[in-house]
Amino acid sequence: MWFLDVLFSLPVLVFALATFGFFAAMARANAVSGGDIRTLAALPKAHGNNAVLSVVVPAAASLIILSLIQLIGQQQGVETLTTRHVFWAVLATAAIGCISAIARSTARFRARVASEAWIKSLLIAASTVAVLTTIGIVLSMVFETANFFQQYAWIDFFFSAEWSPNFRGNSALGILPLLWGTLYVSLIALLIAVPVGLFAAIYLSEYAGPRMRGFVKPMIEVLAGIPTIVYGLFALITIGPLLRDYFAQPLGLGDSASSIMSAGLVMGIMLVPFVSSLSDDAINAVPQTMRDGSFAVGATQSETIRQVVIPAALPGIVGACLLYTSDAADE
Repeated sequence: MWFLDVLFSLPVLVFALATFGFFAAMARANAVSGGDIRTLAALPKAHGNNAVLSVVVPAAASLIILSLIQLIGQQQGVETLTTRHVFWAVLATAAIGCISAIARSTARFRARVASEAWIKSLLIAASTVAVLTTIGIVLSMVFETANFFQQYAWIDFFFSAEWSPNFRGNSALGILPLLWGTLYVSLIALLIAVPVGLFAAIYLSEYAGPRMRGFVKPMIEVLAGIPTIVYGLFALITIGPLLRDYFAQPLGLGDSASSIMSAGLVMGIMLVPFVSSLSDDAINAVPQTMRDGSFAVGATQSETIRQVVIPAALPGIVGACLLYTSDAADE
């Protein structure tokens, strides 16, 4: 029984129609050519490809649209379309596409142009998905924000200095403590990531040899592949207790292992490979002739780096810092 269910499932039937359309369109193109394919505006294979796209693309589009209509109806408590309706509608769309593609396989039909049009529609649909996703996110945030401010005063949200959420009600949801904590942690992270990342980039691009660079650069960039949750666990079980035992308790600053410093320190370590990589690219983009000119007038390597290379690469370095400032705030 399961074999019949698979055999007559929608994907299998659409694939069968596409396969049938491919060979039928090729056969019709060969038939109308009278054995001389030079009389055709497109090769028989192009007619077959057009038939496949004429089946698959409309079927997929109709399936997506009807599924969305069905989902919206279920959320509204209204049965708009059943699964059986969707099945037959998609199958009918695929069949119509197959028949029309075969019927259009004539000597003057430009099948390659039609295939390109189908492919172009797929690319447009793919780009539209990204745009619609962005619009959906924005609209979702707008509606949820409006719903939130209907239940909580906006003055208290923007100007209250108390953050105490309570699922049983009477929550204090002032945003100022969250903003302050975000800025505080981001500042600590950048004070660590920018100097370390920049100095690492200067060493790798100006001082390190090929073998050393080939070893150190991948080791630094390995940090970029570590999941954020691992950094959080590292801060919780290693950095936090270390700062508490060796700094906070001896200085009388508290007994908690959770602190702004531990979060900022670990986040700074997390951002080092990103800052280092982009800064390294910016420094390597500086023309070698500028270095040679500096050496020609008697400047040392450190003077060349400080007075020629860094000023020339400064826009890229600043861009890297600004880019990962937002990343630090996000984390």
